[in-house]
Amino acid sequence: MIDHLNWTATSVFAIFFLGVTVLGFIAGRWRRGDMNSLHEWGLGGRRFGAWVSWFLIGGDLYTAYTVIAVPAVVYAVGAYGLFAVPYTILIYPLLYATFPRLWAVTRAKHYLTAADYVFGRYGNRWLELAVAVTGIVATMPYIALQLVGMEKVIGALGFHGAGWLSHLPLSIAFVILAIYTYQSGLRAPALIAFVKDIMIYIFVIAAVIVVPIKLGGYGAVFDAAGAALAKKAALTGRPAGLELQSAQIMPFITLAIGSAMALFMYPHSMTGILSASSGTAIRKNAFMLPAYSLVLGLIAIMGYMALAAGIEVQDPQDVVPALFAKMFPAWFAGFAYAGIAIGALVPAAIMSIGAANTFTRNIWKPFVDCKISAREEADLAKLMSLIVKVGALIVILVMPTKFALDLQLLGGVWMIQIFPAVIFGLFTRWFSGWALLAGWALGLVTGTLLSAGVASWTPIHAVFGLGFSAYNGLIALVLNIAVAGLLSALLPNRAADQTVAADYEDEVVTA
Repeated sequence: MIDHLNWTATSVFAIFFLGVTVLGFIAGRWRRGDMNSLHEWGLGGRRFGAWVSWFLIGGDLYTAYTVIAVPAVVYAVGAYGLFAVPYTILIYPLLYATFPRLWAVTRAKHYLTAADYVFGRYGNRWLELAVAVTGIVATMPYIALQLVGMEKVIGALGFHGAGWLSHLPLSIAFVILAIYTYQSGLRAPALIAFVKDIMIYIFVIAAVIVVPIKLGGYGAVFDAAGAALAKKAALTGRPAGLELQSAQIMPFITLAIGSAMALFMYPHSMTGILSASSGTAIRKNAFMLPAYSLVLGLIAIMGYMALAAGIEVQDPQDVVPALFAKMFPAWFAGFAYAGIAIGALVPAAIMSIGAANTFTRNIWKPFVDCKISAREEADLAKLMSLIVKVGALIVILVMPTKFALDLQLLGGVWMIQIFPAVIFGLFTRWFSGWALLAGWALGLVTGTLLSAGVASWTPIHAVFGLGFSAYNGLIALVLNIAVAGLLSALLPNRAADQTVAADYEDEVVTA
């Protein structure tokens, strides 16, 4: 099991991992609040200013699996894998224009989740349930893929085992995560995010300087990567290269746009945004967060570096750990692996909290126990955060990684279907709740059917009669909006609206 363990790298890894574990347990004392309140446990009391929010949201969106998966796709297919870079830029104008309004109304009405807001705006319990269930189901495989990222670096340390023993380090790490998240709530990932992001910045900057120097410069890197991708394309018959093929352009564009629209619909993204102290803090983040997109671009070209370095792996998701193992001393490889592993803990914690908040507020409270007390609400959310983590761990233990990846890709197709209910409602009350529910149902079914390939789920599909392919989620969203708009024109909107225009104007609160 540990015969081939790299003890130097493992020692560095363990030191940093233990350090963030301690931070996780003491985080509950940071900006102390009543952890028996869901507002404090699940949203940090909405007291995170611009800088804390920057680390928290960045830690939430740029995950361990991002560091593993984006270079893996670039390694496998080249330029097409770079769609992740523009989509993480497109989300910030959306963030600036819409989410201060969402923050303001949720603060004014004491809403904790997107589904809370949707019910308050449209007065439709079934639409609230649809938004809640979509978020929870789509989040589960997302958490599981954070485990995949952690498993990759644990394997790179040389730890190998058979059966359940192969997952033992991962299981221990997630038990620790579950305990300190239960105790400290959102404050734990917020505090750990500082360490995680600094570590990732350090090893990424080191990689983009040191690796090209060792390989003869960036010109040599791109020349070698281009040759390797051309060879792959010839062998597989699938497009791969440093430039997009003509047939890839529209899928690339629509994947970027659709993924950007879906990302902030996830419960964990909402949790990070709604925990901010003001709309001003959110606007500042819309300007500051693109710094992460710059780093993401640097992370992506690690896929080209791995090709140029002659790294060959059976699973492309192993390329980043293999690159650091080959190009850096063991102690620095251990540091990088620790940064990636900690990069799994932060989003996994936020994701489990976001899912727990949503289950408690929008499924249990309205449909099971409408008289639940504030203390019981917080206790239930804490319990659900544990259950969500256990569920994600079971997914990894019993389900092939490929299937978890397929589910996560499908999750984006599902999440974009709640975009009209959440975002359109911030600016107009014209839409009917029942019409939005019908549009959501049609979009969900259409997106799922379009994604069902012969051998696996596929993210794009030919657009009927237009001669190009596009992202399934975006195709389904067009049908969703069309149906919601048509039915809203036909159905009178009689449901009560709990909000008023003044609720959407955010105050400037000093962080």
